[in-house]
Amino acid sequence: MILVIDSHPYRYEAEALCRLFLRGRELKIFEGAEIPEGDFIYTAVFGDEISVRVKMDGKDLSAKDYAVENKAAKMEYLIYKILSKITGILPKWGTLTGIRPVKLALSMMDRGLSASEVREKFRTERLVSDEKLDLLLSTAEHERAIRALSKPESVSIYISIPFCPSRCSYCSFTSHAIEKAAKLIPQYVDLLCEELRDTAVLMNELGLHLETVYMGGGTPTVLNPEQLDRVLSTARDSFDFGGVRELTVEAGRPDTITAEKLEVMKKNGVDRISINPQTMDDGVLEQIGRKHTAKDVVDAFYMARSFGFDNINMDLISGLPGDDFDKFRRTIDSVLELDPENITLHTLTVKRSANLVNDAQAMLNRTVDEMNEHAFRCFDEAGYYPYYLYRQKGTVEGLENTGFCKPGKEGIYNVFIMDETHTILATGAGGVTKMKDPHGPKIERIFNFKFPYEYVDRFDLMNERKEQVKDFYARYPL
Repeated sequence: MILVIDSHPYRYEAEALCRLFLRGRELKIFEGAEIPEGDFIYTAVFGDEISVRVKMDGKDLSAKDYAVENKAAKMEYLIYKILSKITGILPKWGTLTGIRPVKLALSMMDRGLSASEVREKFRTERLVSDEKLDLLLSTAEHERAIRALSKPESVSIYISIPFCPSRCSYCSFTSHAIEKAAKLIPQYVDLLCEELRDTAVLMNELGLHLETVYMGGGTPTVLNPEQLDRVLSTARDSFDFGGVRELTVEAGRPDTITAEKLEVMKKNGVDRISINPQTMDDGVLEQIGRKHTAKDVVDAFYMARSFGFDNINMDLISGLPGDDFDKFRRTIDSVLELDPENITLHTLTVKRSANLVNDAQAMLNRTVDEMNEHAFRCFDEAGYYPYYLYRQKGTVEGLENTGFCKPGKEGIYNVFIMDETHTILATGAGGVTKMKDPHGPKIERIFNFKFPYEYVDRFDLMNERKEQVKDFYARYPL
């Protein structure tokens, strides 16, 4: 299938929406006015006129409309209407292609629209289903309350530990299997601690206030107890933790969790951790490259409880290779029996950088949607509610990732970063500092080197980039 982009800058929006309907078919992008042979999707903007024509599966349909503002949304509307008529597919998120639908809804509320008015606009203009509107608005209600905690001087810190005990088949993050990267870790920890100290000095100079700290990866608990203690104690000694609302360590893989590491985390004031099974089926775990069993998850969970951790998140993924509805249902039952405070349900995302050799078409039936619907019902019945939500390119069925929690147990950092509420200062390889105007929407980014060996070899050059933070706050003062 060929997507033709004629005289407009909306390639991303057109491509992202078309892929929801093509379901694994190859899509090539041509720019220009020429109509190709064979099947195609032609999109054009001339002044205020938007045109879409689709030749596909023996049908040839076209539509035109006019828009003075938001031409991209009008084009998406026409694409959706034509492709849904040809294919019979009705994506539940309608024409929305962005990763932050809740942020979009909240921005509309900030402009004075009521929840019912937001619902109506999303339903009629963006063709979002009632099911997703219920999820969207419920999430927005809880996210809005957390967002209100932030002040102009607020920042959060991200600490990257980009190492894992093994690489999962679905993973596209910048993480490295420990057996290949172990020799880098001692020097990496030395430099990470230096970057944390420098970042604290920078924050003090600018008068910024620390709200949350999140140590992620990778799997931070691949560090040995002494290394983990060094990083956490450096953070506590360097920053003012007096008003910190949350300190999270994404322990993640249960095969990396030990009593010694839990003791280190507890000693350093960690008050939220993740223990992430993804699935509780041993066969599926083996197929996706996890080196642990469901029993290991249960053992790690109760060990964490024995150390007093009372805010535990568990990540699950719907649509994993080898999974099916019955296995997934048993996973949900097993996790709810553990009774964690947070459950984050991800829909499988197939990306080119993942090792997963699985074309999205294999999962593009109703099974994944049914898995999510079942999980949502179970979470609601067990007293959990959605508090943050985001979408990713390449997610099966164009679905979402949603964080659920029990009352008062929201993952605050998750909301701050997904809503882009305030500046996130990132440390470590692969970290992306995202600077947010304290009084407006402007956002700028600073990228740390992606790979640990680059981080180690070019640390001084990377650290110099943080001077851009001062420049940003000079232009957008508190």
